[in-house]
Amino acid sequence: MIYIKTAEEIEGMRAACDLVSRTLGEVAKWVVPGVTTRKLDNVAREFILDNGGKPACLGYQGFPGTLCIEVNETVVHGFPSGYVLKEGDIIGTDCVAELNGFNGDSCYTFWLGEIEEKTKRLLRTTYESLYKGIEAAQPGKRIGDISNAIQTYCEKAGYSVVREMCGHGIGKSMHEEPEVPNFGRRGIGPILKPGMCIAIEPMINLGSKNVVIENNGWECRTRDRKPSAHYEHTIVITEDGNEIMTTFRYIEEALKEKGIELINH
Repeated sequence: MIYIKTAEEIEGMRAACDLVSRTLGEVAKWVVPGVTTRKLDNVAREFILDNGGKPACLGYQGFPGTLCIEVNETVVHGFPSGYVLKEGDIIGTDCVAELNGFNGDSCYTFWLGEIEEKTKRLLRTTYESLYKGIEAAQPGKRIGDISNAIQTYCEKAGYSVVREMCGHGIGKSMHEEPEVPNFGRRGIGPILKPGMCIAIEPMINLGSKNVVIENNGWECRTRDRKPSAHYEHTIVITEDGNEIMTTFRYIEEALKEKGIELINH
């Protein structure tokens, strides 16, 4: 069942989305060589708790972290660990924060120092495809229009789209209907209606689309071990378009303070 949110519920969603956005902005300050992914997870958990929220991923079906950590070839659902970040790594930080019964979901993939140009192009294309998907998320259109916009943009650039993982509805539950795949045909799937809240999250690979689930049952990585990128926003469909409720502004402010090039420049 797809839940259409009331105006009051959408206000609750905005607050949760602001919290998760600020959380990733705090995490961004710590994404430097020499820091462990467990440290990033601790930063996120403490920030959410200090601001009256709950880390929605922590303990979800046994998941051990606040952040889903995505280093290099990890597509999604990687565990925080003692892995020490180094120059040349990319790392996705996927986070869900619950506040007053509502959830906000966002992901950002960072790069550390000098990375290969082909990897940087992958990140930029994935980032841009997120906004192509959002642009297609209009009232009266269908989920397939979002899916096709992302797939077409990324495949034309020479990248592959992960099939096994997708975006989703979101609200009082972290995962609600409908699923929002990153591939598909225009004009199919549920109709987008005002009040629908969805998380759009392209997961795009440099090499093959094929993935492997590790023995822990969670971590999804590329089969060929080539890099994967992941960006995500939570949006709400409105009467005349959509509103992006999460923001990368806090991340960008942190990166600017460190003198790091922004993905959208």
